[in-house]
Amino acid sequence: MLDFHTHLYTPSFGMTLWGVDEILTYHYLVAEIMRFAPITPAEFFAMQKPQQADLIWDYLFVRNSPISEATTGVCTIFAAFGLDPRANDLREAREYFAKQSTLEHFSRVLELANVESLVMTNDPFDDRESPHWEGGSVRDPRFHAALRIDPLLNAWQLASSKLREKGYSRTEQLDDATLVEVRRFLEDWIVRMKPLYLAVSLPPTFAYPQDSARITILKEAILPVCRKHNLPFAMMIGVRKQVNPGLGDAGDSVGIADVGVVERLCHDFPDNRFLVTMLARENQQALCVAARKFANLLPFGCWWFMNNPSLVAETTKMRLEMLGPSFVPQHSDARVLEHLIYKWRHSRREIASALAGRYEALAPSGWSPTEEEIARDARLLLRDNAATWLSL
Repeated sequence: MLDFHTHLYTPSFGMTLWGVDEILTYHYLVAEIMRFAPITPAEFFAMQKPQQADLIWDYLFVRNSPISEATTGVCTIFAAFGLDPRANDLREAREYFAKQSTLEHFSRVLELANVESLVMTNDPFDDRESPHWEGGSVRDPRFHAALRIDPLLNAWQLASSKLREKGYSRTEQLDDATLVEVRRFLEDWIVRMKPLYLAVSLPPTFAYPQDSARITILKEAILPVCRKHNLPFAMMIGVRKQVNPGLGDAGDSVGIADVGVVERLCHDFPDNRFLVTMLARENQQALCVAARKFANLLPFGCWWFMNNPSLVAETTKMRLEMLGPSFVPQHSDARVLEHLIYKWRHSRREIASALAGRYEALAPSGWSPTEEEIARDARLLLRDNAATWLSL
């Protein structure tokens, strides 16, 4: 499979989170522990990471049954490595991960997840990451780049200061000279990263058309550069940031967006290709309808709060019914290496069931798929659609 969107990094960057303490302190589980343990967010974040992991294990796996998707996922990971998901503590798991060689472990995880390659999230505004690109770090060929540009569209004042620090001239106003520099910045990073697409996460209030810095930069810099380099533009729409700031990364929420924004962009920029995933369940049908109207739109994945088996099943069935096998049903969005295992094993089960359901619906008509046709459809959904859109 080709994993369309992750938050993992090529091993040489040394930035990928992995191991049992990272698995257990993932922000999905941080949000859950606050519902079970008598602890405040401030008290939790004052603890060392191993202590946090021990607390989460005790309350979510020992004192309570791990039946949420996030906790069940941890059990799936443990089982994949032959670890006991019913252990009373984490000693065995810590000993196991402490013995692993980084490069061998990366390859083992990809093998267990059946992922042949994946797309990273690469932020040129991140002071930890950008030196790896500027210094010419060697990239594992299984790890493809995606140029993430959130500050340009969501925090222009911050982005403009960063551009100046990096040697790009700019003014406070988004005049023609500034837009030239924004385009130059994007071009430089496309040459450096060789990304498969440009990407941004957007709030549910995202609007187009609109008189704003966001839309000016989108129309006059990002979309022209994407057209020039034949790169899709990925929009992940619907996150409401920090509704509970005390929870850190676990404090974000969801909102219903206007799918008409996507339709208007697809209409006004027919020579651009748009990759879109939306966070709210309520937006999924409208996104499918939009994709039926615009061939330059590819719905992808069940993102974040949508990545639950019941919602993956529902969304995949609907997409198959409305779009046939012409979409990308899932991406892992993995922030911890081992999450590739559970997120793909759980999603593949639901994708397979949904596809089998469509074949069963065909049976009364006398059309039954051959093994070759089933394999073709599976390849389209899990690899080839993504590879075609990303020009791999």
